Amino acid sequence: MPSMTCAQVGEHRHDFSLGFMGGYTMNKMDFVPKIKQSMKGSPMVGFASRYVCEKYFTTICAVELELQYNNLGWKEVIEDGSDNTYKRDWYFIEMPILMQMGWGRERKGLKFLFEAGPQVGLYLSGKEHRGGAEWNTSNRPNGVVYQYGKDPDRKFDYGIAAGLGLEFSSPVGHFLLQGRYYYGLSDMFDNSKRGDFGRSANQTVLVKMTYLFDIIRTKGDNIK
Repeated sequence: MPSMTCAQVGEHRHDFSLGFMGGYTMNKMDFVPKIKQSMKGSPMVGFASRYVCEKYFTTICAVELELQYNNLGWKEVIEDGSDNTYKRDWYFIEMPILMQMGWGRERKGLKFLFEAGPQVGLYLSGKEHRGGAEWNTSNRPNGVVYQYGKDPDRKFDYGIAAGLGLEFSSPVGHFLLQGRYYYGLSDMFDNSKRGDFGRSANQTVLVKMTYLFDIIRTKGDNIK
């Protein structure tokens, strides 16, 4: 009977870290019919956790779970000859669940990061900001005015997030600089035949700093 041998390809890790983060969000809405917009910026804050499970050849594999408070919404570019301005704040609690892959130093030094995975969010509240001496919507492009004064029909948001980053690890913790893009798959307004919009989804660019400190660390002299 032939014998079989199994080679261990990956090195197991059991590293668990917690921390906090802060950054800056730039958001716009993907509307159909289209509404001309500029990126709306706002700060964000949150908490992060990470579990490193394996080093596969040179790739360090981990799962990152975050909980963040974010101000999304949109800022319109109104070109109808009036002095009107419009901005909408939408406050969300968001939870990205990301697969993270890293290449570089684990304990002391730099590491390059790639991360991707699903993200869900819950709408909490919103606020309109209207500017101009006289608010007049009669000359809006394509007559699209359904968004004014309208709360979202759906409060649950979901989509896909992906990004790149750098991590510096030291004896006092891990410092991460990350850039990320979120593509919303859900529509905040009703997209049925009775609805006013065929699509109304968040599109977000996020730049943030994260600090993680180790709770559990894998022991081994060969981990660098």
